[in-house]
Amino acid sequence: MQEQKYANHRRFVPLYHFITFFALVLTIIGGCVNLANALGDHSRLYNASLILGLSVVVFSIYIYARLFALRAQDRAIRAEENFRHFVLTGKPLDPKLALRQIIGLRFASDAEFPALAARALAENLTEDQVKREVRQWRADHDRA
Repeated sequence: MQEQKYANHRRFVPLYHFITFFALVLTIIGGCVNLANALGDHSRLYNASLILGLSVVVFSIYIYARLFALRAQDRAIRAEENFRHFVLTGKPLDPKLALRQIIGLRFASDAEFPALAARALAENLTEDQVKREVRQWRADHDRA
């Protein structure tokens, strides 16, 4: 596996992020066209509206399945990083740290983690700024 660093840490799954997304968008567009064509033909109106409705529902599932998985991972990351900070310093993370900052901190090595956490809070660094400040990258290959 390629060494992970700031430049390549984002993960894209082409089948999910591109192919499935565009297939669903095309299905919704096709459903809209089908419904527009069926407006004059009442025998096709029910089927056309059902196809469009189901397309919208499947697209919603596509979006929410991703959001729910990421939210669960964000909670796990917050707990893991809070525990890691406690192990390293004997104190939990400052509750004023934003979740996005903590998510950025997960890439910091143990040696730089406590100081970077304090700096992120003091300077109100964004997630991206925190990641850019990491010198010894700690890879996270488990993010979905």
